[in-house]
Amino acid sequence: MSTSDTPADPEQLRSEIEQTRAELGSTVEALAAKTDVKARAKEAAADAKIRAKVAAADAKDRAKEAVSDAKVRTKEAAVDVKDRTRQTVAEVREDPRRAVPPALIGAIALAILVTVIVVRRRRA
Repeated sequence: MSTSDTPADPEQLRSEIEQTRAELGSTVEALAAKTDVKARAKEAAADAKIRAKVAAADAKDRAKEAVSDAKVRTKEAAVDVKDRTRQTVAEVREDPRRAVPPALIGAIALAILVTVIVVRRRRA
């Protein structure tokens, strides 16, 4: 009972049997791994932990960048307010009857508020 696919050489037949056994063993191992729920759950938990760490690091970096940007904007606003204040003081010295414009008072109040917020966030 010989077919055209069956090798006639016994060594070749043994070699094919060994190869088939190895492939079957790999298949069985793969199926066993898929049915190991505990191991798969641990793997999923480890993956989730890594993703959470990466997300936390990204959020931390974004927060640091936002604080840095806020500091720069606050410093720029403070310099602007300082320049406006100097200009207003010079104008008032020239003509003491001039009142401090309400917009300048608002700008000073805003600069103080922004500075307080940045300092509080820095301490937290």
